[in-house]
Amino acid sequence: MRQAVFVSLLILLGATGASARSLEAIRTRGALTLCAHPNALPFASKRDVDPGFQVEIARELAKQLKVALEQHWVVNSFQYRRADCDIIMDAIANPAALAEVGLRMSRPYQRSGVALAVRADSGAASLADLRPGQRVGVQVGSIASMTLSKRGVKTSPFVFEDEIMDALAKKEIDAAAVTPAAIGWFNQVHPDAHVRRIPAFEDDPDLNWNVAVGMVSPDEKLRQGLDAALEALLADGTLARIYAHYNVEWRSPE
Repeated sequence: MRQAVFVSLLILLGATGASARSLEAIRTRGALTLCAHPNALPFASKRDVDPGFQVEIARELAKQLKVALEQHWVVNSFQYRRADCDIIMDAIANPAALAEVGLRMSRPYQRSGVALAVRADSGAASLADLRPGQRVGVQVGSIASMTLSKRGVKTSPFVFEDEIMDALAKKEIDAAAVTPAAIGWFNQVHPDAHVRRIPAFEDDPDLNWNVAVGMVSPDEKLRQGLDAALEALLADGTLARIYAHYNVEWRSPE
């Protein structure tokens, strides 16, 4: 899951200075442009088959707007600064934070956050069941890393979620603080692993959040159009089906 840390993504997108396109301009152009990572399954990828739920949802949004979807593949700061995208998917639904970098948000469409994963052979049923000295894999500089450190839990830092999950499977760590999507996808591509998700952060507001479509300074018609498109995809079950294809649960935003 070669996906940049969300905060860094926002900073880079905010630095682009990209000119916003109105809904009329997008329809005249005939395409809605998504910025996504080319190798970040289950989120996004360049694959024709299983391109990731971000790409599949964006395609359905474009269909609702009666335009095609274009992808700009971005993996580093230079590419993000040069990117000319209309939307990003899975933007944390914090209007103030998004506004600081020139983005606006759609209505939320999914509930995400940080979960704790353990191997099938673990007896842990909650975070409190981890024994002293057992290590939890975390992303470097993440809120989960700081939260666990404050609780006295030993952590091992990694850059990417797939690295954390691989380390868990190899018994290099005892648990993994990752997104629910990372757990679901790992179990799908490693059907014999049976990694379990256990309660750990459900009551922590810093580690649970809604996600929305992030839009580069859209006009009101584009925002309304994307909101209506999301409503339709939620109502007919399209979003839930897309997530289920990647073994990810759709959770109603709160």
